[in-house]
Amino acid sequence: MVIFGGIGAQAYQELSKPEAWAYWKDLYLSPSMASSEVVSLDPDNSGRGRPALAMTGEIGPATASWFREKLDHAKLGPGDTVLLSSPGGNVGQAIIMGEIIRARGLNTAVGTMDSAGRIEPSYCASACVMIYAGGKARIGVEGSRLGVHRFVSPKPGADPVASAQRTMGYVLSYMTKMGVASSVVEAMSATEKIRWLGTGEAAAMNLVTDPARKS
Repeated sequence: MVIFGGIGAQAYQELSKPEAWAYWKDLYLSPSMASSEVVSLDPDNSGRGRPALAMTGEIGPATASWFREKLDHAKLGPGDTVLLSSPGGNVGQAIIMGEIIRARGLNTAVGTMDSAGRIEPSYCASACVMIYAGGKARIGVEGSRLGVHRFVSPKPGADPVASAQRTMGYVLSYMTKMGVASSVVEAMSATEKIRWLGTGEAAAMNLVTDPARKS
């Protein structure tokens, strides 16, 4: 009983911190993102459908751990696709998710699935672009959009300029590792509001590596 009480007290103290509670809530109680396994997806209209995992929602403080579990359950292999639809969220978690995608040799695309199993255009903005950049092949879907903006620190009292510079440094390092041109970071740094990248612009940045094909 004493041991149980000690563990309980420790857990209570840990969860008394807002950031800890937000993490556990996102991981175990009400995940900020939702997923669905897709038996056969053909995002590039190649005629070769493959398994996929469709992801929707905001990227929360524990989404990377949740995402890894969903990928394991879906048993996706190299060349399979993660389909994204998200307004963004936690940048750090998004970068971890992108690293996971690249390590597993998965592709990325932006869109949602309709009731008939067809891809519908959607958007991937802010931190979601970090996840998208992790794709070994980054597939363009006709009508879908990629949006970027300057990241700011959510921590109160932090120096906003120093924080933004630090974050953009991390983002530049990550994008370079993923093979995306530094011009995407320049586009992010130029605006606080979401700027939607043109199809040709995203391709020129090497953010989209496989432009959309007409169906």
